[in-house]
Amino acid sequence: MTTHGDPATHAGTPAVAARTGSSDAGDDRPATSAAGLPAALAGLRAATGAARFPLALPSAEPARRSAAGLADQLDDYLLPRLARLDAPLLVVVGGSTGAGKSTLVNSLVQARVSAAGVLRPTTRSPVLVCNPADSAWFRQGDLLPGLTRTNEPSEHPGTLHLVTAPALPAGLAFLDAPDIDSVVDANRALAGQLLAAADLWLFVTTAARYADAVPWELLRSARARGAVIAMVLDRVPPEAADEIAAHLSEMLAAQGLEAAPLFVLPETWVDGQGLLPDKVTAPLSAWFSRLAADADARAAVVRQTLDGALAALRPAVDSLADAADEQVAAADALDERVRAAYRGAERSVEQGLKDGRLLRGEVLARWQEFVGTGEFFRTLEARIGRLRDRVVAAVTGRPAPAAELRTAIESQLVTLLRGVSSEAAENAYTGWKAHPAGAALLDPALAHPSDDLAERAERLVRDWQREVLELVRAEGGDRRFVARTAAYAVNATGLAVMIAVFASTAFIPTGLEVATGAGTTVAAQAVLQAIFGDQAVRDLAAKARVDLLDRVRVLLDEEAARYLTRTAEARPPEDTGAELRRAAGQVEIARHRSGLSRSDGPALPPAGTDRP
Repeated sequence: MTTHGDPATHAGTPAVAARTGSSDAGDDRPATSAAGLPAALAGLRAATGAARFPLALPSAEPARRSAAGLADQLDDYLLPRLARLDAPLLVVVGGSTGAGKSTLVNSLVQARVSAAGVLRPTTRSPVLVCNPADSAWFRQGDLLPGLTRTNEPSEHPGTLHLVTAPALPAGLAFLDAPDIDSVVDANRALAGQLLAAADLWLFVTTAARYADAVPWELLRSARARGAVIAMVLDRVPPEAADEIAAHLSEMLAAQGLEAAPLFVLPETWVDGQGLLPDKVTAPLSAWFSRLAADADARAAVVRQTLDGALAALRPAVDSLADAADEQVAAADALDERVRAAYRGAERSVEQGLKDGRLLRGEVLARWQEFVGTGEFFRTLEARIGRLRDRVVAAVTGRPAPAAELRTAIESQLVTLLRGVSSEAAENAYTGWKAHPAGAALLDPALAHPSDDLAERAERLVRDWQREVLELVRAEGGDRRFVARTAAYAVNATGLAVMIAVFASTAFIPTGLEVATGAGTTVAAQAVLQAIFGDQAVRDLAAKARVDLLDRVRVLLDEEAARYLTRTAEARPPEDTGAELRRAAGQVEIARHRSGLSRSDGPALPPAGTDRP
């Protein structure tokens, strides 16, 4: 059983603050002056709803929660409240587990409308109590539209139990919220959402728990939003009332909440209906009755809370925009790590075509077989005049070496492509693994090239070889070139050009090439130049090299795309941050133009020390 004693109060009478319009006063000036705000807030709501934070960064989860909270506040409170500044004042009664919120609400409305008891949590779904004359406003669902209205208590936190109480004055409604420190996650989240939708937050705590950390976190958050707050210190031993009230007042002042009225309710018994004695709740009931009867005072509360919530949007949205920019920057960084890895692969291929390494081994052996025997190379200088005849004999009389050479070229290029692709995949994988967002996007298969890379590389080389032959045919149409090549088969010429692509860029043998080929590369150079002439060799090989590198680039881009598609799917739009800032700026402009921030004084009087 809950115990209480004689009442004491540190609150005064609601003061008349800035003159604002309401249906009671017959003045529609605030609704007119605030006309631009709904459109600005709708724009901010759209920008907030479109913001995404998919990459696993430290700022992502806080940003998602903040975005959800902003969306809730816009939907639950700001937009519907702006549409009806004269709607009944909503007092959200919040506090810690077992603080006596439900008992207090029942006592203030003189009816058992909210379940109270020793089992926790008692309030599983919120209960809204209003005068019958105000029920239509709350039932239509503009305020807190995400909660389903019910006429009966519900175990589901997504419902709002509506109750009417004739003893509660019109123009005022109480919402008994779940515990802010509930053991049920959904209850805690809902409590925070409801507090953000309050015109006035009546915070209930006890003599034993008023210094708990969780309530003060929410109180600081409410202060930052400019919300109007009143305090109830419940279950205070009479002999300690002054000391505890003084300490709580000091804590409130330290947090910038010294203007919050403080009501002290002593320990006492409850009656058979579970209600507090009238003498305990009389000061608080009278204070609320005066507030309900004063349209200007109610409007002042609404204006202060509304303007505070609007002013708090800008820093919250700026933080969201920064998180959105960080998402884009992270996606860019991940993409750059992949592109750098595959640019390295392209450079490796280019270098492989320049440094003569592809002329080693099988390719060099098959080229030697193709143009003649080893004895022929050793006597090349003495027999250079008969070179063309020997090449013709090699081409026309020995078809097998030509096929073997072409196969060797294909094998050497495919081996190079597989090697650089493997290295690039590994480098990209390592780069992503070192980044928190990249590590979350990785799949073990990305550490290796695609399963069909070898097949695609082979197809690439064969297509390139066919293109080289087409290039030779096209060049053969040049009259100046025909005289040099007419006696030779296109296949032989094409193979010679392929070998030239593997030599140094200017076809001037380097020391490495000479050492690698034991002089045979120099001989191969002489063969090519003897067949085509120096400039012809340069032109054909240069075109063939460009074509090969273009094809390699496409292949490597396809490999890189395995990574890049992941960031593309996760990447938020580039202008998300800018759009959020723009929308918040529009709200700030509209807020200043609305006149909501102009006030003659605080919405509620400062705490007093008089006792009834």
